[in-house]
Amino acid sequence: MRLENFLSNRKSAILNRWFDRTIETYPEETARFLKSKKNRFANPVGHILSQELESIMEGLIKGIDLNTIRPCLDNIIRIRAVQEISASQAVAFIFLLKQIIREELEQEIQENRIGKELLELETRIDELTLLSFDIFMQCREKIYDLKANEINKRTVRLLQRAKLVVEDTPETAPNQF
Repeated sequence: MRLENFLSNRKSAILNRWFDRTIETYPEETARFLKSKKNRFANPVGHILSQELESIMEGLIKGIDLNTIRPCLDNIIRIRAVQEISASQAVAFIFLLKQIIREELEQEIQENRIGKELLELETRIDELTLLSFDIFMQCREKIYDLKANEINKRTVRLLQRAKLVVEDTPETAPNQF
């Protein structure tokens, strides 16, 4: 039997553990809320995590190109990028999957000589982690750009109110060649 079959057979258990372990990366009160509410309107973050983790798992099982999985990662990482956590904390949930798979399939790995397939899967998970890190950094850069632009706008408005700066008009604007 191939690793893909073992993963498909245990998909539900792996996903439940992955979701729970990912939720545990949040502060205790937040984790309790994310686990308790199943409604996508009452708990959009929990819903997105659940849906996207399942899509990522399915993509890994089927061997889908990682760029196809990127939108799923993007949805999760965008949520984590606006939170006060480090980049390593934001992407750590992906590494959890490797450990969960090893624990869940421990007997099958030993009995069925699927170590090579497992290493290939773990390599794909590592690549997924790197892709997640890139997404996280892009999101954080966007957030910092938005904050910087907002600060600039506020500063200009304050200076204008204080009449320390005059808005550029066609007559006062510097010549551009």
